[in-house]
Amino acid sequence: LSSFYDDSYSNGTVLDYDATPCHNHFCPLFQRVAPPFLAATCAVAALGTGALLVALAKRPQAWRWPQSRALVAQLALGTALFAALLPALAAGIARGWHLGTGPCRLTHLLWHWSLFAQALLVASGSCGAAWARWDPRSRRLAVALWAVALLLATPAALVSGVAAGTSCVRRSVGILAPAYLLHLTLCLCLLLLLPAGLLLAALAVPRLRASWAAGAGLIWLFLGLWGPYGAGLAGEFLLQAGLLEPTCGSFEHFDLALGLSEGLGVLHCGLGPLALLLAWRC
Repeated sequence: LSSFYDDSYSNGTVLDYDATPCHNHFCPLFQRVAPPFLAATCAVAALGTGALLVALAKRPQAWRWPQSRALVAQLALGTALFAALLPALAAGIARGWHLGTGPCRLTHLLWHWSLFAQALLVASGSCGAAWARWDPRSRRLAVALWAVALLLATPAALVSGVAAGTSCVRRSVGILAPAYLLHLTLCLCLLLLLPAGLLLAALAVPRLRASWAAGAGLIWLFLGLWGPYGAGLAGEFLLQAGLLEPTCGSFEHFDLALGLSEGLGVLHCGLGPLALLLAWRC
């Protein structure tokens, strides 16, 4: 949310086209709405993840592929890591970020690590029975996926920073900076291209369609919620880089659309565990 926004709009006057000031009203709205939204989402995520972990511990034999125990436990871990960051972000939005650049970049690193790890886990769970049992092969796969996700999240830490001394922003470098272009490319690959490729594969391969019928499609809730945010990042790049003709209205409305899409993605940490619990009960 706003902690992931750059500071180019923070002074209320964005840009000046044809000598007409462009006023942005999204930031004041965001600062009012985001803290309670993040707090409520964190509470729902804590309850849902806790209930999911209890269900995993009490009836391990009930979890079989495609919602195998190994896969669900890792998705719960990713959700818990994501939700654990929300209170600090909510406080930073409401009262300002006073922890410095290092904790800000660490927060972005962990946020994207969780996000990318869950995307890779969903993809691996949709393409085969690797998580059908917790054996040496699946343990090596788990280590590899989490290590790759951490590596892919590193550019997010490099491009984030503290703006105006009190805002932890997701982009403190130019839109065409190599580090940001790398980060944007990774986000688009994992949040847009990966789901599109998996969807096409599932439509083309009967075995994958069968796994959806067995309930694996529920874990696609994650990719479905984050897809609009990936599209929003692409649109932001086109506007900021001048590839689309910028106007006061386009920037104003786009801020709102990007904020809503990111809020939709954040909901995954509350809705994901509940969806997995519902699938298990059914």
